[in-house]
Amino acid sequence: MSFIFYNPNPDELFVGDCVIRAVSRVTHQNWETTHADLCVLSGKMHDMPSADRVWGEYLYRRGFTKHSIRNACPFCYTVLDFCLDHPYGTYILKTNGHVIAVVNGDYYDTSDSGSETVLYYWAK
Repeated sequence: MSFIFYNPNPDELFVGDCVIRAVSRVTHQNWETTHADLCVLSGKMHDMPSADRVWGEYLYRRGFTKHSIRNACPFCYTVLDFCLDHPYGTYILKTNGHVIAVVNGDYYDTSDSGSETVLYYWAK
C-alpha cells in the first residue's frame, strides 16, 4: 500500500488533468487516447471531460461499477484507508476536487494524496 508517482502527460505537465491521468492508468491507455475519448464523450454529453458524470459514464461503458463509501465514517475514510482495505483490484477514487487511480492497493498520482477523504469510487 503505497503512493506511486504517475504522470502520463506526454509533456510531463501538471495541468489539472487528474481525471485523464487516473482513467488512463486503470484503462491501460495512453494520455492522448484517454483525453481524446473523454473529449468526444463530453461533446456528446454537452459537459466538460472532467465532469463526474462524463468520466463516470466512460468508466461505466468499460465495465466499472460505482460504489458509495460506508456510512460508519464517511468523512474520515482516506485514500490510504481505502488502499489498506482493498489490496487487490482496480479502482478510481473520487475525493473533493480530485480523482486518483488505485491498482492492487497502490495509489497512482502526481503527489501523495493518501490523506484525502474518499467520497465514492468506481471498481472493476
